[in-house]
Amino acid sequence: MTGKFMKTVLIVMCLALLGSPLAVQAKEGSGDPPQQQQGIKPKEVKLQGDMRRAWIDRIIWTRAYVVSALAGLKDKDKVLARLLKNQEDIGNVIKPYYGEEAGNKLTALLNEHILIAGKIVDATKKNNQADLKKYNAQWYKNADDIAKFLSSANPNWTEQELKDLLHTHLELLTEMIQARAKKDWDADIAAFDRGEDHIVTLADALTEGIIKQFPNQF
Repeated sequence: MTGKFMKTVLIVMCLALLGSPLAVQAKEGSGDPPQQQQGIKPKEVKLQGDMRRAWIDRIIWTRAYVVSALAGLKDKDKVLARLLKNQEDIGNVIKPYYGEEAGNKLTALLNEHILIAGKIVDATKKNNQADLKKYNAQWYKNADDIAKFLSSANPNWTEQELKDLLHTHLELLTEMIQARAKKDWDADIAAFDRGEDHIVTLADALTEGIIKQFPNQF
């Protein structure tokens, strides 16, 4: 009786395994493990990492410049040079997909963005409201130019989506600059943290668009 029972159990287990999703995937798939079939490709991971690193560095070095400029520190020019180098890094990330000219164009637009930011920091330090209004208008115009340029290169990036992302980026930078100028350290740190979270969202949107546009390169 016990032998018959054990035999029945074994038969049921075998039938269950043959009908399991894992067995079906192994039978119908390419022979690779299911986890490998469904995983993110290494080139996708690299692009995401490179894109995030470049844009997070932008936030970090922008903050470093704001701190130095508002405090009148001697390293201000050195920090600005490093921040401008970061704009080149961002342009280089897209060059494998859009070419040298497009990468350089993005770098030029981002450099303009940083130089305007420097004027905004200076106007904030001097509490010059007229200059702040003027440079803010230039800043947002530059952001719109960046959105227009990128959306023209990739149909997966709508101009409005990029404008929204870049405008939020500017709003958070403005919060950080103003809080730092007022010596409101808690608000300054909070704005930086939100800005860092947001910049990852922006970077990932760019990565996703590139992967969709150039699937054969991944």
